[in-house]
Amino acid sequence: MVKIIFIEKDGKRRQVNGESGDSLIQVAWDNEIDIEGACEGAMACSTCHVVVDENWFKELDEASEEEEDMLDLVYGLSATSRLGCQIIISEDLDGLTLYLPDETHNKLLD
Repeated sequence: MVKIIFIEKDGKRRQVNGESGDSLIQVAWDNEIDIEGACEGAMACSTCHVVVDENWFKELDEASEEEEDMLDLVYGLSATSRLGCQIIISEDLDGLTLYLPDETHNKLLD
């Protein structure tokens, strides 16, 4: 099990466990973390936007060009923004800390 820490919109810290090989969005859903993921991980929306703690950001694989394009659509984009559907959990990410953005916008509904 890999420990993942979500800092929710209200500042509440939630520590959950995930399985190596699962996407971050799946870990969030399995643990009832409030992340929409409207496209169900198909990288067709940006509703699984998370902000990675700057101390952890360098530990992640680099974002693909397609993910970068989707990130251009998010509200509150930061230098450490990523899509939860594109982060794959591994033992190296034990303790990964993420912040949930204040708002998201579902581009699928536009």
